[in-house]
This record gives sequence, structure tokens and C-alpha cells, in this order.
Amino acid sequence: MSFEIQIKGARTLTSDKTVTAREALELTDFPKKETVVACRVNREQRPLSWELVMDSYIEFITTDSIEGIEVYTRTIAFMLTAAATRLLGVRLHLTQSMFYSYYYESPERALTEDDCRALGEEMRRMAREDEPIRREVFPLDVARAIMRAQGYEDKDQLLRYAGTDPVILYRCGGVYDFFGGALADRASLTPTFELHPYRGGVFISGPTLSDPSKTTAFSESPKLFKLIQEHTAWLKNLSVSTCAGIHKIVTAGGSRDLIMLCEALHTKMLSKISEEIEARPDVRLLCLAGPSSSGKTTSSRRLRVQLLASGIRSRTLELDNYFVDREHTPLDHNGKPDFEALEALDLKLVNEQIAALLSGEEVDVPKFDFITGKRTKGWKMRLAPGEMLVIEGIHGLNSRLTESVPAGKKYNIFICPLTGTNIDFHSRLGTTDTRLLRRLVRDARTRGHSAEATLAQWPSVVRGSFRYIFPYQDNADAIFNTALAYEVPVLKGYVEPLLRTVPEDSPVYGEAQRLLAMLRFVPVIPSDDVPNLSIIREFIGGSCFE
Repeated sequence: MSFEIQIKGARTLTSDKTVTAREALELTDFPKKETVVACRVNREQRPLSWELVMDSYIEFITTDSIEGIEVYTRTIAFMLTAAATRLLGVRLHLTQSMFYSYYYESPERALTEDDCRALGEEMRRMAREDEPIRREVFPLDVARAIMRAQGYEDKDQLLRYAGTDPVILYRCGGVYDFFGGALADRASLTPTFELHPYRGGVFISGPTLSDPSKTTAFSESPKLFKLIQEHTAWLKNLSVSTCAGIHKIVTAGGSRDLIMLCEALHTKMLSKISEEIEARPDVRLLCLAGPSSSGKTTSSRRLRVQLLASGIRSRTLELDNYFVDREHTPLDHNGKPDFEALEALDLKLVNEQIAALLSGEEVDVPKFDFITGKRTKGWKMRLAPGEMLVIEGIHGLNSRLTESVPAGKKYNIFICPLTGTNIDFHSRLGTTDTRLLRRLVRDARTRGHSAEATLAQWPSVVRGSFRYIFPYQDNADAIFNTALAYEVPVLKGYVEPLLRTVPEDSPVYGEAQRLLAMLRFVPVIPSDDVPNLSIIREFIGGSCFE
């Protein structure tokens, strides 16, 4: 019995026997064959080794897309950890990312430059010799036994708690692992990477989105690295580095204590920033910046309370209220509204009102309605003598917003959920996904956006973050990591129903399924015990600052 294989961007094939997606690619006139690393079969992400046995619709995933880079990154990460296990006999744990590079260290010992050189050579051999990366399916008990045999106890426990049966594992060079999405089925598809030895560990950099044949430039930030490593150590000390640790706490009834500990850490961090500001009496303007869904609004208001406890009064100006009317929003390279661009704000009005406020004048602050896309009448605002002005928004650290204010009178704070609890030691629940989950919930609650609409807009948001926001983070006087170890378990109860509303024929259906697959490994923590001053309340509702 024959069946049809419809291919997006290429001609339809007919077959009377089982063929793989790779064989279908080779038989078509698809224009970018050399950039394909995986595919979607009937909207589900699959490796190219996937067998087609019925009428199917295929979308090939290429390295000039965010999804393609994600597949590529997962693949080279597996190649690295598999090489370390096989060649050096050590496990590697993923602890953080920085400027598109991912940092691994071993719990057994520090990695030397010779180790990193050997790992790089082994990975290049794997790519050169086209080593296969096979997708295999095992019963739950067998998959757990494989993880234990490799010394991956954390993954064994995570599979136990998640309870998924059967389990999909990938095998490379005799080493097994599991991931939240598909991998390239051959190492030769992912030849572009670089390893950078760093402080006893190693950063791995993959290809750039603009030119997948070139490796992302590695950029060092000692301040950021130190902050993230300190938080990683804090998570490890509480045994919540991964979701297996959170599962254990939830099953033992310790969710409330975990919430209290995480919130106490945020209070401690904000108190330290407040003390640093207090030590600089000339500061009149606090500039808070961070990418979308970082928790800037709650952070600025909690900081205001901390400052007031030190006798420093302040007023907050939210840059989100200075968006131009939606029809005047600048367009990105695809001709779509670029809400992350600096020019999406009324820069002239922002500068005028900041200067006026610091001069003691009264201004009419606008209010932006995100549902209608229009700026409306807001409220009047004037700073009292000695009162400090706080501005917060994605562009808060861009000097074009505050050109009239001398540097000595400004204090810059970068806000972002930089690192938190991972899925496991090889699968990071990264900054971008954490912010996306937050935004899905908030957009549905406050802006009337469907999950489909938010997911469709998200790639533009990510591009904007790396273009307009992250380049300024090293200019910050302080960095506030808004990640909370318990937050994704709380968000899960809100975001899963939203993701399930995405229709099967939607272009973002596959992304919704990827997030749902990731959330399968996350426990659920009810929001009842989340305090009303928590950053998470900004997204799920019930904040005392609303």
C-alpha cells in the first residue's frame, strides 16, 4: 500500500515501502539540504532517522532557525558528555550558560587544558567519521538501569519520579542519555563547535544563527560567572540543583520551606544592593534593565521597599508605559513589529520626563494599554526633595534613555533569571525557557494573548534580547538573579493547560510540544504558599504590588 510524503518547500513523494526522513530528504529538491539537522513529522520533532510508514507531512529543521540551533546545541552537548564519559571516565555537569556558550564541570575533578584538548579532538573525530547518534526506546526499568550503570544517579531518580514508560534514549559511542527534544542522527551534521577551558571546567560554543558555519565568539564575563557559580553552589548545598531534588522535597512535604528559603535569598540579595546604593549618596537615578519577563516590575518595587527601610525614598517609572502606539512600532527584518527595539519606546518623551522629574518638575506619566495597543492618560508624578527616581524596562541600561543624567548620579542594575534548577545535569532549564514560561502565563492573564500568539512572537523577543539588552549587562553596577528554584513547578500548573490549547496545524505546535515534554520531568507545587511579594506573583497574579 503506497502513501504520500508531503514536504514543506519541496515536491511531494510517493512510496510503497518504509523510508526514513533522511532518505526522503535525499530524494527531494529541498533547497538547503546541507543545513538540515532534524525534522518535524506531522508537527512532532524527530531525528532524520525517523521511519515514515504512512501519509506524512515533513518540515525539515535547518540551522538558520532558532529550533535548528537548539537541535545542534543538544547534539554537540551530548557529543561532549559522551566523550568525557568514554575517554576520560568522568561525568560532566552543565551548570550555566553565558553568551550562547555552555559551561560544564566535573564532580570528580577539575578539567585540565590537556583534557579539553583531548575532548575537542575526540568530538572532531566523531564528526569526521560520521559517528551515528541512535534513538532507542526502552522500558522504564531498563532505562533507569542504564543510567545507574553510567553513574548518572540523578537521571535515574528523575526517571523514577517522572514515571514515563517507555523512555526514549539516545546512544552515541556506547553512552546513553535522554533529552527534551530530537538530536541530529549523525555527528557529521554538527561539525561546528569550540571548547574553551575555563577555571577547571569547559565552555562549549556552537554555531551562530546568522552563519552556522562559524562558531559563536566566546565572551568572558568574570563578574557574571562568579555570580552564577555562587548561585549554583547555593542550589547544590540545598540539594535542588536538578528536578530530581525538587521531586524529593515535594514528596517529603517540604515545598513550603523551599519557597521560604528562595524568597529569603531574594530579600538578602536586594538588601545587599540597597546597602551599596546607600553608600553612594550622589545617586539620584536607579536604572533597572533586563529581558522580557525577568521580573523587573516586582524587583523595582521590592527594591524601593528595601531603600525605604534605609531611609531612602524613591518613585518608580515603568518604561513599558512609554511604548509608541502599536501602528508606529518599528518592524524587524521579517516585516513584523519589533517590540524589543529601543525605537519601540517614545525616546523623546522618556528623556524629557526623566530630566523634568530630576529637576523637581511635575509630569503627566502615560499608561500603555497592551490590549488596545494605545497609550492612554495615566497619572501625574513629581519627586519630593531628596527622592530617588527608579526606571525599569528592557532598555533601562541603554544610555540613550538617560543622556542628560551624569554617570555618577546613576546606579545600574541588570535583572534576569540567570540560572536556576536544571532538568538534570545535562539538560538545562535555561534563562530563555524560564522567561518564556513566565510570559505565557502573564500574557494570557493580563494581555489577552493566546499561548499560540505568545509562542509565535517569542523568537523575535529572543533576538531582540541578544541585540538590545544582553550587550549592556556588563555595564551594570549590580546583577540581580531573579530565578527561583521552585518557580517552574509552580508555573507548570498554569502553563500546561495554555500549551495544550495550541492547535495541531499551528506553526508553533511543535514548540508547544517541546515545552510540554520538558515539563513532564517537573513536579507540581501549588501556588498557595507563594508570598504576595514574590516575583512569580507578577506572572501568576496575586502580587501585592499590582
